[in-house]
Amino acid sequence: MRRLARSKPLALLLVVLLIALIAAGQHLRLFERAWFNLNSLWQPINEQAIALDQYRVTLEAQAIEGLDADVSALTYDPIRKSLFTVTNKNPELIELSLDGKILRRIALVGFGDSEAVEFISENIYVITDERQQRLIKIHLDEDARFLDAAEAEQITLGVHMSSNKGFEGLAYDSVGKRLFVAKERDPMLIYEVHGFPHHNPEKSYAVHVINNPKRDAGLFVRDLSSLQYDERSGHLLALSDESRLIIELDIDGRPLSTLSLNKGRHGLEKNIPQAEGLAMDDDGNLYVVSEPNLFYVFKKPQP
Repeated sequence: MRRLARSKPLALLLVVLLIALIAAGQHLRLFERAWFNLNSLWQPINEQAIALDQYRVTLEAQAIEGLDADVSALTYDPIRKSLFTVTNKNPELIELSLDGKILRRIALVGFGDSEAVEFISENIYVITDERQQRLIKIHLDEDARFLDAAEAEQITLGVHMSSNKGFEGLAYDSVGKRLFVAKERDPMLIYEVHGFPHHNPEKSYAVHVINNPKRDAGLFVRDLSSLQYDERSGHLLALSDESRLIIELDIDGRPLSTLSLNKGRHGLEKNIPQAEGLAMDDDGNLYVVSEPNLFYVFKKPQP
């Protein structure tokens, strides 16, 4: 009887531990991630896929010299052949070379908590104000030293305003004229904004916001930090800081491939500590910025 009495607390403890492990796994989206990895073993290769699993790091944890504030977000400018990022403390728009060197700095006036920037067309970008959920269209001349939000075209989406986790990522489809906007979490969502920025002044101004709950439910990550749209494949890349993962999604929102930001994966010698921005250039090379101001390059080996 004593042995039976002692076994009950042990069994109860095991049950509690099992429930805790299941809850933790669900919270971290580990089951969905494991199921995707398992399915990937026998799924046929998608010829249109970017194939993130093939990428290797070629430049790791290089410090962006000359910055005090942390960078957030990243976008590639195919006209200038350079990258742009923003800082949200003492807000600045910063142009970087493809090897992570500062080319110029532009002060941002009245932009609030700037968290993302996206190239739209020659000299045209969109910057987000995370807290106020503003999308701000800017025109960037070569001689610009500062930009004033009060002089820029802008809209406020005002969705899920009760949450303190706002817009963290942007991506643009120039063919479909849609702007993808990532809400970090609580809830984690990707909106498609049609009609902003406004391209044709001869047409009426109409903005439509669409979301895709089925696609967002398939994102087995804890948060969203950055987005990248690849017009060659029509696929969307989503970066998660907390999950240390980049996911490739097809046009239907199905996960196709992943790139882990953990030590030992894709040639990384250390974990990427807090990935905040993702961009892809014309050759398919991937660029990542991470707090505290670290710069990474990933490339797919040539066949």
